[in-house]
Amino acid sequence: MKIALQRIDDGFNMEAADENGHKVLMDSSIENGGKNNGIRPMQMVIMGLGGCSAIDVAMILKKQRQEVTDFRIEIDAEREKGKEPALWESAHIIFHLSGNIDPDKAARAVELSMNKYCSVAETLRRGNTKLTWEVKLNA
Repeated sequence: MKIALQRIDDGFNMEAADENGHKVLMDSSIENGGKNNGIRPMQMVIMGLGGCSAIDVAMILKKQRQEVTDFRIEIDAEREKGKEPALWESAHIIFHLSGNIDPDKAARAVELSMNKYCSVAETLRRGNTKLTWEVKLNA
């Protein structure tokens, strides 16, 4: 994997691109001298957790021939207080799935992702992040 990062203003606004040309903007908060023109790097880690797990779950359910008509994830995460660097202390992921989906298969797909397949989840877990989740089906 190759990532290129380019500063795009006189503050902390950065544009990151992968080898395929996919781009993302990052910045710091106004309170920290940024202009709030992009995602914070630590937010990107949590977004990566959601994306990694979403891909796993969608793939597993597709292989099981489950009909997923809608899929979204909400993540509530907390960082350590009063520490530098401030790691992720906890993250609670809510998987919202709609469609003709067996509840046991949905729960198992999420469990497999979070405990076996999602590399971001494992990376966070090794940093002592407490990961919890729930599945809401057709809600």
